[in-house]
Amino acid sequence: MTDTTCELTVLMPCLNEARTLGSCVRAARDFIQGSGIRGEVLVADNGSTDGSVEIAEAAGARVVRVPQRGYGAALQAGIASARGRFVIMGDADDSYDFSRLGGFVEQLRGGAHVVMGNRFQGGIAQGAMPFLHRYLGNPVLSFIGRLFFRTHIGDFHCGLRGFSRESVQQLGLITTGMEFASELIAKAALAGLRIEEVPTALRRDGRGRPPHLRTWRDGWRHLRFLLLFCPRWLFLYPGIALLVAGLSGLLLGLAGPQVGPIPLGIHTLLYLGGATILGVQFILFAVLTKWIAVLAGLVAEPPWMTRWGSSFTIENGLLLGLSVFLAGLVWSLWLTFDWGRSGFGPLDPLETMRSAIPAVTLMATGMQATIGSFFAGALHFCWRSARVE
Repeated sequence: MTDTTCELTVLMPCLNEARTLGSCVRAARDFIQGSGIRGEVLVADNGSTDGSVEIAEAAGARVVRVPQRGYGAALQAGIASARGRFVIMGDADDSYDFSRLGGFVEQLRGGAHVVMGNRFQGGIAQGAMPFLHRYLGNPVLSFIGRLFFRTHIGDFHCGLRGFSRESVQQLGLITTGMEFASELIAKAALAGLRIEEVPTALRRDGRGRPPHLRTWRDGWRHLRFLLLFCPRWLFLYPGIALLVAGLSGLLLGLAGPQVGPIPLGIHTLLYLGGATILGVQFILFAVLTKWIAVLAGLVAEPPWMTRWGSSFTIENGLLLGLSVFLAGLVWSLWLTFDWGRSGFGPLDPLETMRSAIPAVTLMATGMQATIGSFFAGALHFCWRSARVE
């Protein structure tokens, strides 16, 4: 078959699935033949040593061998080798019914770019999903995914999902582990692709051995990916909160040690200064992380970056940073001069620190902006050099 004649590829990643692979392949072939679809069953084998390859071929599947280990690596190789215009991927552990893929095909034919199965809507058999996965891991990670990427997906990590091969290949998927499942949906949502869901039943794993998935390790890898891929929640929003709280408190503290019922002594001001410095650092990291992702081609340039890009220059960053730093330096020099006029005698810390803390905070944040501007310029220079080469 060629790409123009094959409509559907049913893709199964495989690593020693001899006990269940044959029945999964036969179920998928029965669906394809019974539905009159021009399609194929493709097994992306990740180094099986239990005869899985021979079983898959005997059941009528095409096999592509993937030497690089990892769930994502197997699926990426399978997607690249798929002949179908649409791809439906699913685990070969007999937990999904490959004879019931009609809802996925219907949505894909109707224009959906990605179609997710939803196990919570389709039903989860007794013992098919561990307690922690069902009531903690999946709900929490799915909620974070919906919040971060503004998508309606209810089951972010369902292993049965379909997509337009051309659309997904344009997303630039790079992860090789279990976090591939999160990357696909995150990048599809950021790219504005149409994502739909269909109820999907989950059966007990039929392999009779522990799954490849490791609860805490792979859960953390999913969470880590979601946080790093969405810097506004990891850096920007916490940074804004710290900056607003710190600056507001410092400004109020300049008025005196008591603002209404709120005491603002020098110890409180010290912590507020620290919050301000951390807030600026977080915001800088958010901008730089997004900038790195744009330069690397991982995400499209956001509208705000396109609109204000001409203002984000090294020179403007240096001017802003040095101006803030100089303001703090001049303030500090004035405090020193004022101390000198009194003969450099003993200082009243309650009064001196009320001005010294904001002054030092300005110097620290100004230097942060200056260094951040230089670092952004270095990134841009390296990116341009790599493009020339």
